[in-house]
Amino acid sequence: MFNVLLISQENKTREELRTGLTRYGCVCSFTPPGPEVAEQLARQSPDLVLVEMASHSSASEIEELLKGITQAKRPPVMALISRELFDHHNGYLDMTDDFVIGPYDLEELGLRIKRLLHKTGQKDTGELIACGDLLINQAKCEVTLSGKMITLTFVEFELLRFLASNKGRVFTRDALLNKVWGYDYFGGTRTVDVHIRRLRSKIEDSAHSFIDTVRNVGYRFREGQEGTPLA
Repeated sequence: MFNVLLISQENKTREELRTGLTRYGCVCSFTPPGPEVAEQLARQSPDLVLVEMASHSSASEIEELLKGITQAKRPPVMALISRELFDHHNGYLDMTDDFVIGPYDLEELGLRIKRLLHKTGQKDTGELIACGDLLINQAKCEVTLSGKMITLTFVEFELLRFLASNKGRVFTRDALLNKVWGYDYFGGTRTVDVHIRRLRSKIEDSAHSFIDTVRNVGYRFREGQEGTPLA
């Protein structure tokens, strides 16, 4: 999957884009326009940046934002722009690689993104696992939830990665010990319960639930739930 950073204020369109672009192999994370952008770019090294240009933004604000992106490690940049701004854009769209005028058609946007990524030589390395707001970067051994970095131990990361790579499949505690800890590990299955509890405390809250306990069997990562709210 491709890692896409959407620079936008929180709104309904943002969530619709995140959900819709998943169908085109894109994992969206978010950051609002402002000083957080440079930090997020450095942290994520996204394959592509989407910039939503709100109608109330001034030309100078947009130009400053685009200059900040192009001065960083340069990913391709696509603008999402309103018709009102497009009619008075004053040339700042020249600082982007492509643009789409709202209201956005997800099919068109998805195809444009794929074409732009192909044109700029970006390749899907399969290093990202996306589960709703939870993003697992296997190459960097990093986990983010709603764009915020989650600190995990090595075993916690490996346990999460293994479960998320096998969504919907139930694993016994013994199976998890073998797969994550290794056949030469001599600890008891209680170790699995402890690590699952610690992992849940870091990635689950009132808005997110990822791991199910299957009574008298073991654990599974929710399939197709995208981190649904806790009951």
